[in-house]
Amino acid sequence: MNSIKLAAFAATAALALGTAAQAQDKPEFSFNVGVASDYVFRGFSQTDSKPQVYGGADVGIGIFYAGTWLSNVDFGDSTDMEYDLYAGFKPTLGPVSLDVGIVRYGYTNQSDGADLDFWEGKVAGSVPAGKGTIGAAVYYTPENFNQTGKATYVELNGSMPVTDKLSVSGAVGHQSLEGPLDYETWNLGVGYAINDVFGVDLRYWDTNVEKSDDPFKVSSGRVVVGLKAAF
Repeated sequence: MNSIKLAAFAATAALALGTAAQAQDKPEFSFNVGVASDYVFRGFSQTDSKPQVYGGADVGIGIFYAGTWLSNVDFGDSTDMEYDLYAGFKPTLGPVSLDVGIVRYGYTNQSDGADLDFWEGKVAGSVPAGKGTIGAAVYYTPENFNQTGKATYVELNGSMPVTDKLSVSGAVGHQSLEGPLDYETWNLGVGYAINDVFGVDLRYWDTNVEKSDDPFKVSSGRVVVGLKAAF
């Protein structure tokens, strides 16, 4: 199923299923803003190892949600911002919490001839594990970033509270690309809730990408610290 058909399918399903939900549930809005020492996506820095500023807005109606998210980026060219548009639904099947959705990644001020924008479908799930959770996710796109072909990302993740304010979380993922650069990535970090609005995250990211495949060292191991406000 190509990206246009996938987007249409998701929108149609959400509209059809959401009619009943809208009759019973009121929209709930949430917002987030933050800063970080780097913007790392699946092990690769999106800001050339420089700081990140981001923000987003979400609306939920029952199990359905939609939102947008913005961040600065630096790919060594004129591209200067990423904007994401996403929608989906989060049903519960017994102990399993699911998240099925679609994301569009867009980029502003792209260089002449560049075509960085792409769509990606997502199916994710998590289950309780003691006081924490264990989850898995699969992402698929028929045409990846910069028109580089089909790509699939599979991830295992987990989180565990240590205290009421402190938690530990991490993930291990495999990015499969149509070209030669398949790779593994992982991260491990701690989060601390300063209060009901502000939180801090300290995280180590790394990949197994060979140095010869990454001359700019944007996939090398790094520690990222971030401050986020959610309200």
